[in-house]
Amino acid sequence: MKLKLIFAFFLLLFVNRICAQTNSSRINAVLDAKNDVLKIQQELVYYNNSNQSLSEIYLLNWANSFKDKNTPLTKRLIEDYDKSLYFAKKNERGFSKILNVSVNYKPVPFTSDKNTEDILKIDLAEALNPADSIVISTSFTVKIPDAKFTGYGKTKTGYHLRYWYLTPVVFTTDWQLMSNLNIDDLFINITNYDIRLKVTENTFVTSNLTQKKESNSVYTLSGKNKTDVIISIDKKNNFTVYKTENIDVISDIPTKGINKKLTSDILNRELYFIESYLGKYPHKEILIDQISQNNNPIYGLNQLPKFLSPFSDVFDRDITFFKAITRKYIENTLLLNRRKDYWLIDGIQTYLMIEYVNTYYPEVKLLGNVSKIWGIRNFNFSKLNFNDKYPFIYQFSARQFLDQALTTRADSLSNFNRKITNKYKAGLGLQYLKGYLGDSIVKQSFKEYYKTHLLKVSKSADFNDIISSKTDKDLTWFFGDYINTNKKIDYTIKKIETENDSLKIDIKNKRNITAPVALYGVKNKEIKFKKWFTGIDSTKTVTIAKGDFDKVSLNYEQLYPEYNTLDNWKNVEKSILDKPIQLKLIKDIEDPYYNQLFYQPEFGYNYYDGVTLGLKLHNKPIIPRNFVFKLVPSYATKSQSVTGFASIMYNQYFEKSKIRQIIYGVSASNFHYAPELSYGIFAPYIAAVFKRHSLRDVGGSALTLKYVNVYKESAPNTSVREQDVYNVLNVKYLYSKPNIIEGISYKINTDISSNFTKFSTDIRYRKLTETNRLLDFRFFGGFFLNNNTSGNYFSFGLDRPSDYLFEQNYFGRSESSGIFSQQVIINDGGFKSVLPTRYANQFMVSFNSSIGLWKWVEYYNDVAFLKNKGASTYFAYENGIRFNFIHNILEIYFPMYSNNGWEITQNAYSSKIRFVLTARPSAIYNFFRRGFL
Repeated sequence: MKLKLIFAFFLLLFVNRICAQTNSSRINAVLDAKNDVLKIQQELVYYNNSNQSLSEIYLLNWANSFKDKNTPLTKRLIEDYDKSLYFAKKNERGFSKILNVSVNYKPVPFTSDKNTEDILKIDLAEALNPADSIVISTSFTVKIPDAKFTGYGKTKTGYHLRYWYLTPVVFTTDWQLMSNLNIDDLFINITNYDIRLKVTENTFVTSNLTQKKESNSVYTLSGKNKTDVIISIDKKNNFTVYKTENIDVISDIPTKGINKKLTSDILNRELYFIESYLGKYPHKEILIDQISQNNNPIYGLNQLPKFLSPFSDVFDRDITFFKAITRKYIENTLLLNRRKDYWLIDGIQTYLMIEYVNTYYPEVKLLGNVSKIWGIRNFNFSKLNFNDKYPFIYQFSARQFLDQALTTRADSLSNFNRKITNKYKAGLGLQYLKGYLGDSIVKQSFKEYYKTHLLKVSKSADFNDIISSKTDKDLTWFFGDYINTNKKIDYTIKKIETENDSLKIDIKNKRNITAPVALYGVKNKEIKFKKWFTGIDSTKTVTIAKGDFDKVSLNYEQLYPEYNTLDNWKNVEKSILDKPIQLKLIKDIEDPYYNQLFYQPEFGYNYYDGVTLGLKLHNKPIIPRNFVFKLVPSYATKSQSVTGFASIMYNQYFEKSKIRQIIYGVSASNFHYAPELSYGIFAPYIAAVFKRHSLRDVGGSALTLKYVNVYKESAPNTSVREQDVYNVLNVKYLYSKPNIIEGISYKINTDISSNFTKFSTDIRYRKLTETNRLLDFRFFGGFFLNNNTSGNYFSFGLDRPSDYLFEQNYFGRSESSGIFSQQVIINDGGFKSVLPTRYANQFMVSFNSSIGLWKWVEYYNDVAFLKNKGASTYFAYENGIRFNFIHNILEIYFPMYSNNGWEITQNAYSSKIRFVLTARPSAIYNFFRRGFL
């Protein structure tokens, strides 16, 4: 009996030693609101839960990620076209100052790498063996950053704190080191927290921990098995506690007029729904703050202001809260490395979103109440249900080959893929498994994974083991190509043959991934037959019995994301035209039952034609397609003539090549270039667009070969000149990397015609200095290899090139006086002043510079050398003030001094002012989308 007791005692000690090894953190923090500083003493008890001895410990010191211009966070924001932290004032920045560190109450050295100063390394005097623990004591201060950078920090009325304390880096087989990149992917072990926080009197403190107010300025906060601590300190109590059956939900997300009782009922339903798929939430409270929700919103029309929202308040708040609470529910309980291994968390959240909407809002359309408006309700996009957005957005990205594998590191994903596409693909993948395996298997797997790995570090591969154990079906296609590559699923029905009472159907795999496909028999859009087929790696003939259906279709229910669904069906009975032509007003979603043509009003303007009123007929739906044509006949109100343009284009995309796509096309146009004189262009071309190193890189490069045929009407009673009818072979290479701090682009251009051959290069460099002063430099150099032309139509232009290829958007390209003659497009010489020598028929070298003075006010200075036949080299110079409101879109130039003398004192100065004005929607769209796609 005595031996049994001794054995039980030692067994208990062993179990406690192995299993009860949760890190703990005791923090004493005092807020200095005058200086926005937290003075902190922190004691960490760290357990080595690995099977290796550790000679050093790493702590995440993310409070230091706001320190200066060189931190990973600052660089990441710059990549996203956000320069707020880069140019922040000293009092806006945040940083930590480590005063001392001790291990087991003995001082130890600590260091930080200069490239990752938000990670602290502590060298141990003695190795920490498996299952042993150490006490790490630190004293440090944290300067709280302005909240405008990430949402966390000093707000207008207080502080919203996250990542403000030290926390151990997770060690698995190695240290999972990661700097703060503002992508909401903190990866730490669960920790028991005890915090004593002293703040300014008469302020409200809210957190995701259990809290107790000791006095007007002192709070104690505690929580067990927590992964993160968020604290709000504010003059106002912005948070509301919603009581549900088992959990208190603490939130500052606006309820848009929904009362507290209804909000509590909605949250209770949401939590019960999540629990039915996963399991019980292990904590008594869950905090869903608006900042976290803003960083992970529901993209779509529900982001519009309330007075424009097409959804009911209940639906809007329900799905907003559901997405936010689902994210917190999962992140607070499942510990995966969300920078390297995020797809399962994203997939479960999206899967639950789809299931929740299917359960409670199956009738809600993607456009909400807008889908009922006359004139809109007949469009296919108005018929899409809310959940149809997931395969639609995936196709939008995949059809342009802009998607990335689900195993791509989160910090290597484009913002569009990180925030939207990969989340959708992950959720659709789990829906795919549900359709193929059955709902019960997927749901059971969720529950088992959640129960087994609750509050433990795990990997998505663990889910693979669980779900694979519950079925005899092969899932290597899913956990192989679907997860690890960006291969696209794409099947089509090639033909159908009737044989007695059976149908023989040829199914072809059009791409390079072999996955299960669902075949349907459909009649009047009602499913009459459904069966899954596997192993179709090329073409396979399947036989099914005839049934009460007149169409067969693949993936009819959109159970899996597919590259192209337009060729997924055929009529059982053969017909001459499977898909009749359908005319639709304005762009729409493709309809698989029709060959669609779209028509829409088109407006344009130039000085000679006036306003052009046209009708654009095209086949380009909302999701891009490979073959596109466009025909735009127009009526010009001023010239009272028929004008317009047309184009045919085919896009060929490449997956395993340095070339992203090759575009084959031909375009034609006819407008007026002078009063009562029209021009016509016919231009076949081919363009190769090269892949970026990664989708996070901005800019790109392309090589274009174009043969431009131009016919221009001559003035009455004049003979045809060389500048009226000509052909030019244009070869152009473009490279652009327009980073927000330092951008460079260049163009190498060659024009070959019967009378001349010319070569030029255009190099542009823009940089913001350490003091946020803009430096803008441009070099242009061009020369003729041969030039047998007369006049200056094909010459290099100093201030206003003739644009004989008709590539520039001049409003009045032939004007020599008046407002439209003052339009400038920075090309060739790039000058703004009109000087005595305006053209060069041998060579031109020009250097344009601009230096920022204040905000959008700049000083420009240009010099150039021009050489013409039979004349000496001409030296040109000018300077003035540039109002750079929107770069390359809206700029105004005020000349000051040039070869003409002091222009500002000369007559008719207003006629010397030049402007840049771009009205092309594509240029404006590309400017504002920077940093997202």
